[in-house]
Amino acid sequence: MAKIKSEKIELKFQRWIKEGRGTGHGHEYIPWIKVRDISSRGRSHRIYGFKSQRTHHLLSDLELAIFLSLEWGEHTVDIREQFPLRREETLELAAEARIDHPSFCGTPHYMTSDFLVNTKRDSLPKFVIQAKYTKDFSDPRTVEKLELERRYWVTKQIPWFLITELEISQAVFSNIEWLYPSQGDEISAKTLVKQAENYAYCFEQEPDSKIIDITKSLDVAYQLPKGESLLELRQLLAKRFFVFDISKSYLKLRANELEMADFDMLLEAVNV
Repeated sequence: MAKIKSEKIELKFQRWIKEGRGTGHGHEYIPWIKVRDISSRGRSHRIYGFKSQRTHHLLSDLELAIFLSLEWGEHTVDIREQFPLRREETLELAAEARIDHPSFCGTPHYMTSDFLVNTKRDSLPKFVIQAKYTKDFSDPRTVEKLELERRYWVTKQIPWFLITELEISQAVFSNIEWLYPSQGDEISAKTLVKQAENYAYCFEQEPDSKIIDITKSLDVAYQLPKGESLLELRQLLAKRFFVFDISKSYLKLRANELEMADFDMLLEAVNV
């Protein structure tokens, strides 16, 4: 029975390889593990990436928070999730470190890193992130597998970062989660520029007021559907027509804490 299971697992891996899983860049990349491959999906997510122009497969809320932060980053070029490590190399590293290689029914698994990220930064053109909840560190086996993964990326000379929920700001996550859907809204450059100028004027008139209160007042003053002005402002913020401290909740943000981007940046933003 164990031998049959082992053969089925290996056949599955070979099928995934033929499908091109773990290969490609941008919209052509196929993650090694997809949400549907996990029997107990838990808090898994399928979310569209505007940078890659494809659906990303994320296996936890922590992965979602990290993905949104990466996607929001201006320097991020490509995000490849559930990236597989070369099995022959992890097997060799495991033997050297005297660590049991992850396996099931005698079949060595392909280890994965949660994110392989490419950026525009000369100082950090590529790096890897593994997401883990702090509670997982109480399991010695988890720590062993993390060490094996770390050693793998050392051999590739690619920086490897371990991120827990403690490194994720709830305010930052909530802000990006709120802004993210509007990044893909299709609005003409002319409309965006005009709206940005109008809101900048409103903010100058009430610099100490919360942006939430200002948008509510605009809805009433112009007899707009409830939430219409906030939606417009969300689109402007998502497309970076205004910049602000992303670590401060938009619910508490005041008008004088928003800074309008310069004209050149506006043109660049609407033509991306």
